[in-house]
Amino acid sequence: MTSPLTPPATNKLDVAVVGAGIVGLAVAREVLRRRPGASVAVIERESGVAAHQTGHNSGVVHGGIYYEPGSLKARLCVEGAALMYAYAEEHGIPHERCGKLIVAVEDAELPRLDALEQRGLANAVPGLRRVGPEEIAEIEPNATGLSALHAPNTGIIDYTVVCRTIQAELEQAGVAFHFDTEVLGVTEGVDCTLELRHGGEPTSLRATEVITCAGLWSDRLARRSGADPDPRIVPFRGAYLRLRDAGEPVVRGMVYPVPDPTLPFLGVHVTKHVDGHVMLGPTAMMVPSRDGYLFRTMRPRDIAETLAWPGSWKVARKYWRTGLTEIRMATSKAAYVRAAAAYVPSLTTADLDGSFSAGVRAQAVGRDGTLVDDFTISSVGAVSHVRNAPSPAATSSFALARELVDRIEARR
Repeated sequence: MTSPLTPPATNKLDVAVVGAGIVGLAVAREVLRRRPGASVAVIERESGVAAHQTGHNSGVVHGGIYYEPGSLKARLCVEGAALMYAYAEEHGIPHERCGKLIVAVEDAELPRLDALEQRGLANAVPGLRRVGPEEIAEIEPNATGLSALHAPNTGIIDYTVVCRTIQAELEQAGVAFHFDTEVLGVTEGVDCTLELRHGGEPTSLRATEVITCAGLWSDRLARRSGADPDPRIVPFRGAYLRLRDAGEPVVRGMVYPVPDPTLPFLGVHVTKHVDGHVMLGPTAMMVPSRDGYLFRTMRPRDIAETLAWPGSWKVARKYWRTGLTEIRMATSKAAYVRAAAAYVPSLTTADLDGSFSAGVRAQAVGRDGTLVDDFTISSVGAVSHVRNAPSPAATSSFALARELVDRIEARR
């Protein structure tokens, strides 16, 4: 139930979950699945669920192709996609397994496509296969390329709808939701004490265990709770341009380029959404605020923390050419469309409807400049932190929740 900030009848929760994005909600659900009757609360700084990364992504149910075999992403994405589809079917949530093509348009991209194919096969991605130019045209008539990987199990869904469904399920089970409540820190004693700010007023809650799934603010909360300051979240803004709704969509599913293997971003792609509209994107540009959905949003604290982190400067030095490309696409719709037209040649700027949407990715960056490319979970006593959970976290959320609760139970 959504409630004002009041302690439970026992004056202590069994578990407090910080963050009402899809990972936090999946974790609260998994805790109740393991411990029916436990007193659980979800604490969220915004006024509702899915306010940040979950509600601003491309809505893709990823297949698991890109990730290093043996990594958490590789294992949990494939498992999580199956769980996500099962949940959607059980609860009548609109979704579609429309499939995806990763298209090589130049000879130089073919070895990278080979490597992706090997990764996808190692990760047991369902139905993954290599196709040539003729099959590319059969699967996506407006796409072209030398060779492609076809992942028929990749799909689309609205993750905000998923979150609202989980919220209703949790409320029915007695979970309390405390919105508009910021967690300032967590300290350990006999129990964990959450230092909170609700309606501008300081207050607190006690819990036996705390699990933080704070997304864009995960590093800040972890540091306040005594965890290692490394890695640090650096925000990257991704913008999407919407195509005009004019008869048959330009794609039946999704068409992606072959990504740069040194970066955790997938390049500008063409994606159909569950309501039928099509988007191009996203870009990936470092920005001066963790909620920088608009360019004009500036947060002095976010700027200061990014500039003070040594890893930020190392990333900038290493990828400055990529940064210039991202700036060019962010300031030129023509450049943006050209990137997608490399593999969907019919696209022109005339196809854009003039609207856009944007998300901000919470990218964990190590002190040494490493772009952390796997889910990262850490713990300090009875407090567990999800330190890095970018894409495919939404796809993986149910599986990631199982992994996290497994670790907590093993530690207990």
